[in-house]
Amino acid sequence: MSTTDVIIIGGGLAGLTSAIHLTKAGLKVIVIEKSRYPSHKVCGEYISNEVLPYLQWLNIDPAPLQPASISRLLLSDHQGKTLTAQLPLGGFGISRYAFDHFLMERFLAQGGELINDAVTDVRMENDRMYVQTRERGVFVAPLAVGAYGKRASLDVKLSRGFVQQRSPWLAVKAHYKGDFPADTVSLHNFRGGYCGVSTVEGGIINICYLVHYDSFKKYQDIETHQQEVVYGNPFLKEVLTNSTLIFEKRLAISQISFARKEKVFDHILMAGDTAGLIHPLCGNGMAMAIHSGQIVSRNILDYFFTYKKDRRRLETTYIHDWEKAFSRRLRMGRVLSACFQHEQLAVSMMKGLTCFPRLLPKIIKMTHGKPLTCG
Repeated sequence: MSTTDVIIIGGGLAGLTSAIHLTKAGLKVIVIEKSRYPSHKVCGEYISNEVLPYLQWLNIDPAPLQPASISRLLLSDHQGKTLTAQLPLGGFGISRYAFDHFLMERFLAQGGELINDAVTDVRMENDRMYVQTRERGVFVAPLAVGAYGKRASLDVKLSRGFVQQRSPWLAVKAHYKGDFPADTVSLHNFRGGYCGVSTVEGGIINICYLVHYDSFKKYQDIETHQQEVVYGNPFLKEVLTNSTLIFEKRLAISQISFARKEKVFDHILMAGDTAGLIHPLCGNGMAMAIHSGQIVSRNILDYFFTYKKDRRRLETTYIHDWEKAFSRRLRMGRVLSACFQHEQLAVSMMKGLTCFPRLLPKIIKMTHGKPLTCG
């Protein structure tokens, strides 16, 4: 058995951000990640600048990766009617392929330990967390963080509540070459779903969309569904037909759940998408994952250095801090999703926003946070 201060299950944005934060503070951290770096992930690949000061504080400013600088939002309804707005804080476009690998290398440079393996079980015994892996055995620490993404076999093993409910959402993502404004992140509605389009480093276009299975099941094929349904939005048809697919095949994941998730489960501190997923229509999931890494790190450091390893206090405070940071955003995401899933309601909403253009920046602010200045 290997022992350490903190075990983080999952080496994505939340997991690696937290790992870097904790090692910066002097803790010993093991990250267990089943996938090898670098790898592509289904993701919108837009990050609000709200987290940029925090990334700079951690010495992981993504500037060396030359991300796309994004300052404008373009929104369209099912019929292709569009609205534009300036993003209050702006943001940047960066691929998970590049950014996750960048964070992993910075974590290792700080003395962290990365284990490439799959976690099969987590349990607490005698106030210690025991993390069982498929190949490398058991790892032990006072604390374990779950940052393994939207849905995993570990959720089933732990019998988490949300996995008992089937989710009808399917996500599809790919990179393209084409002509798209580098300063824009766009969100487009189509029958049964919505799609994000923006650029990442190197001028690559990232197109990622979420579709309800009821819309997809008639076709059972991504290409056919795209042509018959996604192309129903004229803007998306123009972008997709005038762009060249870079990936050998599109990435897809199913059973994406927007149900409420436990922030602490069996004494595992959940972070990022493992703790809660905002609808992609809000376009801010990556910033939320990074922010949640900051919240869990801050609470872990308090556990070790301020309130003398009081686990109950740690868990209670973490849940409170997470809800305070994200509950309003998640509610707004659910409201926006409900509106745009009904075509007539979406059309009416777009008309209202056209008549009152100042409302759109206010809605954007409600799905984004204030700048994180430090840890």
